Amino acid sequence: MDVKAPKALLKAQKLANLLDTAVKLPFIPIKIGLDSIVGLIPGAGDAIMLFVSLRIVWLGKSLGMPKTLVAQMVKNSAIDFGLGFIPFIGDIVDVFYKANQKNVRIMERWWITENKGSVDAATQEKLAQWESENL
Repeated sequence: MDVKAPKALLKAQKLANLLDTAVKLPFIPIKIGLDSIVGLIPGAGDAIMLFVSLRIVWLGKSLGMPKTLVAQMVKNSAIDFGLGFIPFIGDIVDVFYKANQKNVRIMERWWITENKGSVDAATQEKLAQWESENL
C-alpha cells in the first residue's frame, strides 16, 4: 500500500513556499517569499498576492474540504491582504504573518485526518518491510 498526498495539496505546498518562505534573508534567520516582495508595491502588490493566495484556498476547496475550513482559509488570506494596506508596518508584519503557510497547514491537518486509517496502515506496512530487511 502506498499513500500519497493528492496533487492539489502538493501544488498548494509549493505555492505557499514560493509565496511565504522561498528566500532566506542574509545574516538573519528569516525567510520571505513573493508575497512580502510583491506586497511592497503599493495597493496593486497586495491585490495581486490576494488573488494568488486565493489559489491555495481554491485548491483546498477542490479537495472537498468543509466550508468552515475553507472560510478559515479565506479569513487568513483577507487578514494578510488587510495588513498590507498599513503603510510600512503592514510590510513588516507581512514578513511574519504567513497566511499561505497557515492555509496549507489547515489543508494538511484536514487531509491527514480524513486519510488517517490509510496513512497508518501504509506506515505499519513500511515499518514491517524495513524490519524484515534490516533486523
